Amino acid sequence: MLATALTAGLSLYALYWVVGIVQPQVYRMSFLLLVLLATFLLYPARAGGRARITAGDWCLAAVAVAALAWPLVDFDRFVYRAATPAGIDLVLGAVTTLLVLEATRRTVGPILPVTAVAFVVYGYYGPLFELVGLDLFAHRGYDVARLVGTLYMTLEGIFGVPLDVASTYIVLFTIFGAVLAHSGAGQFFINWTMAAFGRSGSGAGPGRTVTISGFLLGTVSGSGVATTVTLGAVAWPLLRRAGFSAEVGGGILSASGIGAILAPPTMGAAAFLIAEFLQISYLQVIAMAICPAVLYYLSIVLMIEADARRLHTRAVAVDLPPVGALMRRGGYQFLPLIAIVVFLVSGMTPFRAVFFATLCAVGLSFLRRATALSPRRLLGALEDGGRGVLSVAATTATAGIIVGVVTLTGLGLKISGILVELAGGSVLLTVVYASIAVWMLGLAVPVTASYIIAAVMIAPALTLVGVPDVAAHMFIFYYAVLSEVSPPTALSPFAAAAITGGNPFRTMMLTWKYTLPAFLVPFTFTLGPDGLGVLLQAPPAATAQTLAAAALGVGALAMGCGGWLRGELARRDRVLAVAAGLLLFYPLAATRLAGLALFAAAVALHWIGHDRATGETVEP
Repeated sequence: MLATALTAGLSLYALYWVVGIVQPQVYRMSFLLLVLLATFLLYPARAGGRARITAGDWCLAAVAVAALAWPLVDFDRFVYRAATPAGIDLVLGAVTTLLVLEATRRTVGPILPVTAVAFVVYGYYGPLFELVGLDLFAHRGYDVARLVGTLYMTLEGIFGVPLDVASTYIVLFTIFGAVLAHSGAGQFFINWTMAAFGRSGSGAGPGRTVTISGFLLGTVSGSGVATTVTLGAVAWPLLRRAGFSAEVGGGILSASGIGAILAPPTMGAAAFLIAEFLQISYLQVIAMAICPAVLYYLSIVLMIEADARRLHTRAVAVDLPPVGALMRRGGYQFLPLIAIVVFLVSGMTPFRAVFFATLCAVGLSFLRRATALSPRRLLGALEDGGRGVLSVAATTATAGIIVGVVTLTGLGLKISGILVELAGGSVLLTVVYASIAVWMLGLAVPVTASYIIAAVMIAPALTLVGVPDVAAHMFIFYYAVLSEVSPPTALSPFAAAAITGGNPFRTMMLTWKYTLPAFLVPFTFTLGPDGLGVLLQAPPAATAQTLAAAALGVGALAMGCGGWLRGELARRDRVLAVAAGLLLFYPLAATRLAGLALFAAAVALHWIGHDRATGETVEP
C-alpha cells in the first residue's frame, strides 16, 4: 500500500509540476527522493529474490529521507556552499551517491553503477595516469569535497540534465502511456491493425499487421522490450498460424518492438534528452525522426513480403469486426495521440501538450463503460506510470554522476580528440569509429545511459570533423537504441525468442536483418550536407533526392537480404542488390548513380534469369 501511494504520488507530483511552480533543484531533489523510496520498497536487493520488504530496505529508505530532506530543509544556504561543502554536506552527499548507485543496481543491474564508480575514481586519481604513461588521460585530480560539491550540490551531477529530463518529459509520457493502456488503447490498436491489414490474401498480411501494431503499441509502452513482449503474447499465434518459423516470427516481433523507440510521436527516453541537450523543441526532434522512422518500417514491411513468399506463408482468417465497426466503437482511442501533435504544432510546450493529452485520454475513456477509468483504474494507471519511470530515473541520476565527472575533468574532449586522431580527420572513419563506440557502450548500459554518455564523450568527435550538432546527436541516439538488437546482448530478440521458443542467436541475427537500414540511415545524414535531407534539415531539392535514394536503398537491401523479387534470387543478384543498397545510402551523386546502376543490373539479371528458368518469353 505504501509503494502504491509512493508511485501514484510520484505521478501526481509530476502532473502538478506542469501547472504549479516548483524551483528546479527542489523539484529534482524531491522527485529523486520519491524514486529512491519506491525503488527500495519495490525492487529486491537480489535479482530473483523474494518480493518482500526487508529490514535493510527500510533502512535504505530511511537514509534516503535523511540524505535528500537535508538539502530541501536548508536549501537557501545549501546551494551557496557547493564550492566549500560543510562536513554534513560531504557525508550526506556521499550517502546520496551510494543510494543512487544501489537503486540503479537493483533496477538495471550492476554494470552502470560499476561504470559510474570507475569514473568517480578517475576523477579523484587523475594525476596517477601521468605516472603510468597515460598522459592523454591525466588531469590534476579532484578531492572528495570538490567531487561531492559537483555531484550532490549543483545541477552538474546527479541533479543535472539527465535527471531533469526523466522528471519532466519521460515521467509525463510514461503516465500518458499508462493511462492509454488502462483505458484499453493497447488492445484496440492491435485489433485495429489486425482488422485493417491482417485480412490480406497474401501470407505477408500477418507480418504487416504485427509491424504496424508494434508502432501503435509503442506509443503506449515507450519501451522496445516491453512492446516486444506485449506484442508477442498477442501476435505470435497469428504469425505461427501463417507459417512463420519461431526465429523469423521472433525477428519480426523484436524489430517491430524496437521501432517503437525510434518512431514519433512518443519515441524513447533518449529522444527527450536530444531536445534538452541541443536546446531545441521536442517538435523539432519529432520532425527529424519522421523520415528515418518511415524508412525503418518500410524496410520491415518489404523484407516481410520477401520472406513470406520465399517461406510460402499463408493468409490467416482474422476473427474481428470490420475496420469501420471498430472505428465506430473505439476510434476515439487515436485522438490523444493526434492531440499531442496538434498541441505541439500550436506552440504548446511538450509538458503541457502531454498533460492535456493525458486529461483528454481520461475524459475519452468514459465514452464506453468498458474502458472508463474508474477511480480504481485511474489509481492503477498512476501507479504504473510512477513504477514505469523508476528505472529510468535511477539510470539518469547515475548517468549524471558520469556526466559530472566527464565535464569536471574534460575527459569528453580528450576522447573526442583520440577518435578524430585515429580517423586522421576523415569524416567517414570518425563516423565508423563513433558507431562502434556507441554500439559497444550500448552493450553494457541501458539505452538512455548510453545516449547520455555518448552525448558528452562521442558527439563532440563528430562535430569536430564538421558533422552538425543535430546530426551528431541523432546519430548517437539511433546507435544507442539499436544496441538493443545488436549481438551479443540483444534484449529485444532474446525476449522474442523466449515467447516463440526459437533459437535466441538466430532470432537476433534475423532481427538484425530486418533493422539493417536503421544502422545505415544515420550514416546518410552525417556524411554529407545533402544527407541532412533525411532529417528534413536540407533544401527541398536535396531532401527529395536523398529520400528517394534512401527509399531505393531500402528496397535494394530488402531484395538482397530477403532473396526474392519475381522468384528466389541467385546469390550473384543478392550480392549486387545489397551492394546497391549500401551505395544508395551514401549521400554523394557518384555513389548514388553507381548504386542505381547496380540495382538496375540486379533486377535485370534476375528478371532475365527468372524468365529463362520458367520458360517465359523475355520481353525486349
